[in-house]
Amino acid sequence: MSRIGKKIIAIPAKVEVNINRNEVQVKGPRGELTSTFNPDMTISVEDGQVKVARPTDLSHHRALHGLTRALLANMIHGVSTGFRRTLQIEGVGYRAEVKGGDLVMKLGYSHDVIVNPPAGIKFEVPQESRGTVIHIDGIDKQLVGQIAANVRGWRPPEPYLGKGIRYSNEVIRRKAGKAGKK
Repeated sequence: MSRIGKKIIAIPAKVEVNINRNEVQVKGPRGELTSTFNPDMTISVEDGQVKVARPTDLSHHRALHGLTRALLANMIHGVSTGFRRTLQIEGVGYRAEVKGGDLVMKLGYSHDVIVNPPAGIKFEVPQESRGTVIHIDGIDKQLVGQIAANVRGWRPPEPYLGKGIRYSNEVIRRKAGKAGKK
């Protein structure tokens, strides 16, 4: 039995889960998410808990079991508390700000980089960070991660000076330059 798949998902207060065959709709205080899952998986709501069951022990059913449970747990967590990715900007003159909901970044190019947030995504640049920290908030974990990767892709961190945009928990292995070579 799948360790992840057999875990029961507790439904927090103010969250509503509706199941229509293989389509699951989750409503919560932060928003609403709908997703379609493989029809082989059996999803049920009992006593304020969501359970996922698989029909057989075939390898693709075992894989789908854990995947389905993980995606459902992410949906429930997203509509109740949401997801956040934090990026840090390092480099002289590199900074970001939010103008009218759009993220405007100065990254050493001849122009400003403007990122328009898709529906359900909110950018935040704390005042005390002086434009070096970017928070990306949303209810869809996959979308938040993809937007964070797209923002990081504008200036990935480089190993010699450490300049660029990196995740807050990312460790950059620094290399010695020409002077460090002996």
